[in-house]
Amino acid sequence: MVEIEVKIRVDDIKNLGEKILRLGAKLEKERFYEENTLYDFPSKTLYKRQQALRFRRMNKKSFLTFKGHPQKSRKFKIKEEYETEVKNEKQLRKILRSLGFIPVFNYAKYRTIYRKKSLKISLDETSIGNFMELEGAREEIVKFAEALGASKKEFIKLDYIQLIKKELEKNR
Repeated sequence: MVEIEVKIRVDDIKNLGEKILRLGAKLEKERFYEENTLYDFPSKTLYKRQQALRFRRMNKKSFLTFKGHPQKSRKFKIKEEYETEVKNEKQLRKILRSLGFIPVFNYAKYRTIYRKKSLKISLDETSIGNFMELEGAREEIVKFAEALGASKKEFIKLDYIQLIKKELEKNR
């Protein structure tokens, strides 16, 4: 599956959630906590290829996701993405370790998910601030962002790992 998304930095997450509902989106998942761990080889092969292998735990469910190399786009983050639910986290970790993968980065966030037709709207509270993530077709993303008063200039293509690392470097 190809994932097309952007992030937009937001200040007032509560008011934004109300605005999203007024624009016809439906609340899909109430605010929940999620933990993410990225895995790579000690040689950082995936990082060098701009790929990612992520283990995500949210509530009582866990998922393993592979994100491919980003496709060219000036305004959107576009990547091939494959994801599967994990039933046995302990066994998965043993498999990853046996294949030579090691955990290389951890981050957590609170997320609330809305949906308007095929557009997924996530409000994320992270250690580096609040963001809205829009995932769907380019036209839907642009149209919804504009309805919220956001322009393409505010679109962020970076993932949370890149944003967190950038913030850490800035604060050194």
